[in-house]
Amino acid sequence: MGTELQPKLPVLDFSSENLKPGTSSWLSTRKEVQRALEDYGCFVLVYDRVPSELRKEVFGALEQLFDLPTETKMKNKYEKPLNGYVGQIPKLPLHESMGIDNATTVEGTQSFTNLMWPNGNNGFCSCMHSYSKQLAELDQMVARMIHESYGVEQHYDSYIGSITYLLRVLKNRVPQGNEPNLAFVTHTDKSFTTILHQNQVNGLEVETKNGEWISVELTPSSFVVIAGDALMAWSNDRVLSPTHRVIMRGNEARYSLAQFSFSSGIVEVPKELVDDEHPLRYKPFDHIGLLHFFRTDEGYKSKCPIKAYCGV
Repeated sequence: MGTELQPKLPVLDFSSENLKPGTSSWLSTRKEVQRALEDYGCFVLVYDRVPSELRKEVFGALEQLFDLPTETKMKNKYEKPLNGYVGQIPKLPLHESMGIDNATTVEGTQSFTNLMWPNGNNGFCSCMHSYSKQLAELDQMVARMIHESYGVEQHYDSYIGSITYLLRVLKNRVPQGNEPNLAFVTHTDKSFTTILHQNQVNGLEVETKNGEWISVELTPSSFVVIAGDALMAWSNDRVLSPTHRVIMRGNEARYSLAQFSFSSGIVEVPKELVDDEHPLRYKPFDHIGLLHFFRTDEGYKSKCPIKAYCGV
């Protein structure tokens, strides 16, 4: 008669040395990835190969970054959609974030670092760069599994060739007085995939297909992989792009990082994914165009921006 068990996200372990394409552990993990993305649109990925020293360094660097004066942080401008400073929003007082575009390249991390610390900050630059590269490797494993699951691995190389990464760094402070505890609004990601990592403070909640909210609990060596709207469209609606939000509880600030993958070209549904059961749902679309569309009134107000942008 006890209370119903709270649903939990699937937890998949990517730590094994043997997780190489073609091995039996790869094939079984691949099947679990596909099922998780179709059922939940996301999963928890355990990966202990990002050294704990690097993780510690990264979160220390984030505290240092968010302690900078607001006018310094605001130099991180929106040259491309999604990559500028967000903060000081009356309706979302707990949220502050910045974007490091092309964080997987030395130039990308360096130009962000120079903006924040004109006299340089090598420690920040090098730990963010190596961290971003590790997340990209992880993301590419997941992307390869997705392509293989749907029998379209011949498109994987051109997909990887078109991808750029944006690393968004986020801080959610503790609510004070009667401030709302909503730290980030309910939304779907516009990326192909997002890999999210946090300090020890939980707060992420994901909505299931039947409208229940799952509170995501993470260990220090686990990440959340989230399918974005572009992956949902590419998969012709096989994969779910889940609605999620951040709610702050407790008395400690939450620092997190989200690395988004965006295609720099045109995304289209592979013809192999169109059949009688799955008629074509999306026209080919410009991924960066989707981000621009989302910043318009129509995009912002539409219930499903990707369908409004390029739905058939």
